[in-house]
Amino acid sequence: MTAGYDPHAFEPFAVTVDLAVFTVRAGALHVLLIRRGQEPYAGTWALPGGFVLPRESAETAARRELAEETGLAPGVVAALHLEQLRTYSDPDRDPRMRVVSVAFTALVPDMPEPAAGGGGDADRARWVPVGEAAAPGADPGPGSDPGVGSGLAFDHAVILADARERVGSKLEYTCLASAFCPPEFTLGELQAVYETVWDTALDRPNFRRKVLATPGFVEAVPGAARLTGGRGKPAALYRPGPATTLHPPLLRPSEGPTR
Repeated sequence: MTAGYDPHAFEPFAVTVDLAVFTVRAGALHVLLIRRGQEPYAGTWALPGGFVLPRESAETAARRELAEETGLAPGVVAALHLEQLRTYSDPDRDPRMRVVSVAFTALVPDMPEPAAGGGGDADRARWVPVGEAAAPGADPGPGSDPGVGSGLAFDHAVILADARERVGSKLEYTCLASAFCPPEFTLGELQAVYETVWDTALDRPNFRRKVLATPGFVEAVPGAARLTGGRGKPAALYRPGPATTLHPPLLRPSEGPTR
C-alpha cells in the first residue's frame, strides 16, 4: 500500500459498461436492445451492458456482457470495432447505488439476430428501429410488460442519442457507409445509407458530386450498370475505393428536409 494513502477515505462505487450497437436493416437504422429480466427496471428495454469485474478492463467487460446478454457468438463479438463514447456519472443514474458507466458504440453491417444469453440480466434481445427505441414514455409499473416505446431503462435514452450523433459523425469522416452496400453498388444505394443514418434527405446531384470528388472513396466498375426501375439509363456501378478516411469530409447538411 502506498504510504499515507487510505483507500477507505473514499466511498466505493461501481463501474458498468453500456453498448449502443447500430446496424442498417430493411432500409432503417436499428439499435440492439435487451429486455431486462431483473430489477431495477425489470421488463423494460435497455442497452446491453453490466458491471465491470475487478480484474477486467472496460472493453473486456463490454464484449463479455454483449455476448452474455444477446447470445451473439464470441467470434462475432470479438470482431466488433467498439469505440468508447463517453462516461456517464450522474450520482442518481442508477437506483441501486452510485454507478459510473463507460459507454461504447459501434455501427456494424450484417449482424445476426440476437437471442438473450444465459449469463446476463436480459430475458429478450432484438434489433429495434432507432425511432421506436427513442420514443419517450413513462417508467413501467411493477409487473408490467411494456413495449419498447415505454422508454429505456436508466439514462439509456441519453446514451442512445449521444451514440447516434457519434455514428452520424463517423459517416462524415470515414468510408464506413460503403460497408452497408452490396459489393458493387450504385451511388443511389450509397446515398440511401447516409440518408438512413442521418435521417435526412440529400440532394442527389450534390451528393454524387461530393462522392466522386473525394479521392479513394469509390471506384467505378468498368462497363457495369444496373437497372434501377426508373425511366432513365441504367445506373453505373461502383465498389469501395482504397481510402479509409474522407478528405475532404462528407458533411451533413446543416439544414435540410428530414425524411
